[in-house]
Amino acid sequence: QVQLVESGGGWVQPEGSLRLSCVASGSIIGLGVMGWYRQAPGKQRELVARILSGGSTNYADSVKGRFTISRENAKNTVYLQMNTLKSEDTAVYICNAAVRVATSALYDNYWGQGTQVTVSS
Repeated sequence: QVQLVESGGGWVQPEGSLRLSCVASGSIIGLGVMGWYRQAPGKQRELVARILSGGSTNYADSVKGRFTISRENAKNTVYLQMNTLKSEDTAVYICNAAVRVATSALYDNYWGQGTQVTVSS
């Protein structure tokens, strides 16, 4: 019913920037919290940032001040602007969203396939 498709990943040098996008598609009638997770080799998946439907945001301490999450509800899209990237930011970045579809009164969690971000010189 719902797909989340990420884009914008790639290779960047330390101190560089990337912007990730995630577009939700399907029979969507409501979007709740949307967020970005990441998972690096040998590490647990971690929440990078999230944004509530009203615009409130939360960030992992490791990215606070460098990353900015935003959303355009009319486009069913969430973004992650990543600045001053470090090698330790290298990971697969995965989009997550709480989505209400036309056939449900509740919000279900959906996950994207992930996009690779590699930070190296």
